[in-house]
Amino acid sequence: MEGRDCMLGWLSANLINILLVAVIAAVVVLLIRGMIRDKKAGKSSCGGSCASCGACSSCGSCGRCAPVPNRAPTDPSR
Repeated sequence: MEGRDCMLGWLSANLINILLVAVIAAVVVLLIRGMIRDKKAGKSSCGGSCASCGACSSCGSCGRCAPVPNRAPTDPSR
């Protein structure tokens, strides 16, 4: 019976911490789930304005929101 009382005492002493961690974990899971759903739906995370996108070269959606001009190949002899 002592082990059970010890466990209940530990749970009651740490109940706030346990609840806080559970709430934070639930928020993180919901955020990740929303990001995955948005990715599957084809939504861009940059907002769709490639002119103001700082990561346009690695964004992946820049070709969809604005045509990317073709650059002429550089001459390596220069």
